[in-house]
Amino acid sequence: MGNDYDDLTAADEEYFASPAGRSRRFDVGLLREPVTVLHNRTPLVFAGNDSASKAMGAMQAEHRGCVLITEDGTLRGRVRGIFTERDVLRRVIDGGRNPAQLTLGEIMTREPECLDSQASIAWALNKMEVGGFRHVPAVDESGRPQLVISVRDIVAFLVAAFPEEILNLPPEYGIERYRERDGA
Repeated sequence: MGNDYDDLTAADEEYFASPAGRSRRFDVGLLREPVTVLHNRTPLVFAGNDSASKAMGAMQAEHRGCVLITEDGTLRGRVRGIFTERDVLRRVIDGGRNPAQLTLGEIMTREPECLDSQASIAWALNKMEVGGFRHVPAVDESGRPQLVISVRDIVAFLVAAFPEEILNLPPEYGIERYRERDGA
């Protein structure tokens, strides 16, 4: 007699089995896709002398987790920094500081690690895991911002690649094992 984990694992394997009885496998080719296939919007870009409150307002309005700081405050400038939700918590709120009185240049993460805009999703995941990042800027050969890759973008990409396996799950994990059989 198996334990609950074994029972749930067997149920999951049965659920994910293809109609022909074969389990669908993760296609490693997805990781070789360039980061440009991810759903991305134009990065939010500011100058180092812009206020933190201005950047925080833009992040909130646009539902973004970060802004990039370039040398001239435009997409034509080289990336010089990044300001993230984590920075809001650690460098503004935890410090008891007023964001209206802070410039991004004072509190941004300087010279953030970036990826080439033609890098693969595997490289983005590597950078995120090794560095502990949730957002990684992708830049062109001149260091100008092209896009920002977020963990959320990668999750959305994987969900789109496996919609049946992810979106058709029961409403709660392990719910199948609690169902009673119909009949006597």
